[in-house]
Amino acid sequence: MAEELRSQQMYGLRVHELKLGATREEGGSRSKVFKIGNQAAMPFLFKEGEIPYAPIIAAEVYDVPDDDWPQSLAEDLKGVSKNPVDWAAMMAEDAGADLVCLKLQGIHPDFGDKNSKDAGSLATALLKRVKTPLIILGCGQGDKDNEVLPYVSEVTKGERLLFGCVVQENYKTLTAACIADGHNIIAESPIDVNIAKQLNILISDIGMPQDRIAINPTIGALGYGLEYAYSIMERARSAALSGDKMLAMPFICFVGQEAWRAKEARVSEAESPLWGNARERGVMWEAMTAIAMLQAGADILTMRHPKAIKIVKAAIAELMKR
Repeated sequence: MAEELRSQQMYGLRVHELKLGATREEGGSRSKVFKIGNQAAMPFLFKEGEIPYAPIIAAEVYDVPDDDWPQSLAEDLKGVSKNPVDWAAMMAEDAGADLVCLKLQGIHPDFGDKNSKDAGSLATALLKRVKTPLIILGCGQGDKDNEVLPYVSEVTKGERLLFGCVVQENYKTLTAACIADGHNIIAESPIDVNIAKQLNILISDIGMPQDRIAINPTIGALGYGLEYAYSIMERARSAALSGDKMLAMPFICFVGQEAWRAKEARVSEAESPLWGNARERGVMWEAMTAIAMLQAGADILTMRHPKAIKIVKAAIAELMKR
């Protein structure tokens, strides 16, 4: 009660609460569901207001292997990277990821040009194998995403998944599908508070409830523009708590894809022996990027390396201690 009174005095609004996953009683099949958002204070400042939910981690899983990954990451995932169902199970059961984030890279014309049925079959297979909610991402090619993602949305109707990403130039088709099928959506903006707000308004105007939108502010890895991304997230969250409903959405940050394409996570020991063990360096680059994003206000982190996930899970547990 005291925390609630303090938050009412300090801020005028809470972040919207977003729910991921649906149980059988709710029309889905998940045994685990998660809630994010609903904060009444800036990250981990418990004396300023209520922070009811801990941030969660989604493990990245690709439908086709990525040939451009650093050698150390590829080696650590080589036993599962060619089988996305086993990959998802390993990340959820062994690495401790809360969610699975399925990247449908294989639907891109340059990476296999898989069709809607391929993507839908994989999504349903993952739902049968793991009991956590899913994040479903397209390939980033607008026409193909508009063809495939609405189909995947339909075949997973009722599961309350998180689909993405939509951008200001291409949001109507996927948003309409997610509204019809009861899913959440990711709104992507290029490190810009005003564009993030405008896209949220556009999505809301066609009928998507505000508590079913997550913001992808786009971030950089440690040492690669992270400070700017941090400041944008901090500004957006401050504006949200001060009363701007169109910025009061939870954040999702794609840490894995950013951290593992940074030079410091890719360079081998042979190329730069003074930099030390390449595997440990890459893991720490991902973990430190993730922890910085937690401090900026991230509600969902998508990550790649099992060891990095375990490190960040332990950090979240410490940060959530009141």
